[in-house]
Parts: sequence; structure tokens; C-alpha cells
Amino acid sequence: MTRFSLLPAGFRLLVLFAVMAVSSPGWAEEKPEVDERLQKLLKRFPDADKNKDGKLTREEALEYRRQRQKAQANVAEPTYADVKYGKHERNVLDFYQAESDTPTPLVIYIHGGGFVGGSKKMNPGLIQNFHNAGMSVAAIHYRFIDGEDILLPEPQRDGARAVQFLRSKAKDWNIDKKRVACFGGSAGAGISMWIGFHDDLADPDSSDPIERESTRIQAIGTMGGQGTYDPIKIKALVGGRAWEHPSIFKAYGVTTAEEALHPTPEQQKRYDESSAITHLTKDDPALYMIYSEADGPLPANARPGQGIHHPNFGRDLVKKMNELGIENVFVYTGDNKNGASPQAMLEFFQKQFAKVK
Repeated sequence: MTRFSLLPAGFRLLVLFAVMAVSSPGWAEEKPEVDERLQKLLKRFPDADKNKDGKLTREEALEYRRQRQKAQANVAEPTYADVKYGKHERNVLDFYQAESDTPTPLVIYIHGGGFVGGSKKMNPGLIQNFHNAGMSVAAIHYRFIDGEDILLPEPQRDGARAVQFLRSKAKDWNIDKKRVACFGGSAGAGISMWIGFHDDLADPDSSDPIERESTRIQAIGTMGGQGTYDPIKIKALVGGRAWEHPSIFKAYGVTTAEEALHPTPEQQKRYDESSAITHLTKDDPALYMIYSEADGPLPANARPGQGIHHPNFGRDLVKKMNELGIENVFVYTGDNKNGASPQAMLEFFQKQFAKVK
């Protein structure tokens, strides 16, 4: 459950591929290769062909790069920064508003970091890609577990509260509250799935208007996500010592393997409540999953926590979601045959939003 930055890096590559291509050493001396690169760039970035003659020149590529860099700089700063959505000091979020005359769909980024670290800071290129697709973006912080007062599923509940808060801002921030997605890596993936699979936490009778908002979302995206944080199930699903990840112990306030693998009824209840997959029902939103960690059995000398992003987590989700008839996409990149496509995840969100009436 370390930070997992595959998706931002992927979006960044879409933008920076042009930079690398036009600034590579030997540009002038390698004309055939240059022409080939330009044609590849043209296929990926047709807008770079300024005069629309079907041919991309070096000058057009450079100009396109400058325009994209300028656009990224414009979204580097949030429209609203460090907005409080709850009582804790880490209950803050950033909001990046897309330009639109009509309410925009909202994509919420939830960072990874083993529930003990990480940041809501986002890559500008990633934000720009969502904006180009007409989606506003939010990025949240949440409480870190401490092994004592803050345990799982408190970070998940923070994520759900952030969804409610953002919906409460729909009118002021031009958000379409019927079209909301969450995505993230590792711990952020687990929180995103928990929000998506959990029953609605809205309290229509609450005196707090934020609590009256729905926590239900329309799509989920994950990178290296864990559907369960139950160490017993992780041991059976992945093997090795993945279940001994330090954050798993800290998440439940346990200090020994004996405690972790032989929970009290109350502790087992916390395991179940904290794991997204235990909340999965047929009315839950579609899921796009990316996994890149090494596949297959873990080695005999695996270190504690190794395998905590194993693709078996995704396969377990696929099996249960298929049984329930819930749309899902599983992408494994570890064999280099099926590269992760951040654009595909964005399009997946668009597809799910289009279904909302």
C-alpha cells in the first residue's frame, strides 16, 4: 500500500511524449526517424497539426508543446485550495473547476500511501486531461491511521464525507451531483471502492446538510487496489507475507500475527466493515482496475507486505462482480502485453456518466 502513481504518470506521458520526441539529441541528423516520430505524434495528438494539412512539422510539435505547458500551468493551482470538509485537520480538499456553462461531472482523486502517508497534490497534465473531457476534479486528504485512536475504516468514512461535501457544493461549484467518480492507487483505491460499494451513508434527517447528501457514486477507477483488508483473507488470496504489511497491523491496532489471524468477533467485524468487497451488491457502480505488480506465487523469502498490490486482488473482484452482473475492466500490465491506458480509464468514466439520466 505504498504510493502508486501509475495513472498520473500515464497521463503525464501523453503530454510529455511530444517533449521527448522533439527535444531528443540528434533530431536534425535523423530525419527518417524524426518523420516517423512526427507521424506517431500526429496520430496521438491530431490537434497539433495547426494548418490541418495532414502533416506534422517540428515547429507545429514545438508550438503544441508550448500550448500544453501553458494550459497545464493554468490548472496547476486549484480553483479552491485546502477547503475544509470535516473537523480533522486532514479533512481538506482541493477543487479544480472545469470551464463549462452547464454542470460538469466530477472526478475525485484519493491518494495512496498505506493509510499513513501521501498527498492530494496532483500532476497538472492529469487535471488538464479531465478538464479537456469536461470533468471537474477534486483531490482529498483524509485521516491517517495511528494504531490507536484512528483505525480503519475511518479514512474510508472521510472519503465518503468528502463526496457528500462536494455534492453540497454542486450549485456553487457547477457540479453535476448525479455524475461522480472516485479513483486512486493502493489505499486510495481501497477507499474509492469502499465508497462505491458501501450502502448510501446519507442521513436525510440530519441537521447537517452535508450529511443529507448521498455517498453513492457512478464509477470507480483503481491502481493496485485491495478489495479486502482482512489479513486472513489476504493470506488466502495472495499467500506469502503480504498480510503482514505494517499498515494492516496498524490499521487494526494489533501487534502480533496471532492477534491478526485470530481476531475477536469485534475485530472481525472491523475487518469486514473496512473491506470494500464485503459491501459489494448488484446495484454498485462499474469498476476499472489496473494492476502491475509481479504475478504468480510469492517467493518463499518474500518480505512482510510483499504482494500487497498483487493482481489476485483484482481477480477476486472480477469473479464476484461478474457473478453479480456488474461491469468491470481488469488490466494487467506486468507482462508488458497489455499496457495500462489512462485514457481508457477516462473514457470508462465517460461511458458510465453517459448512462446516468
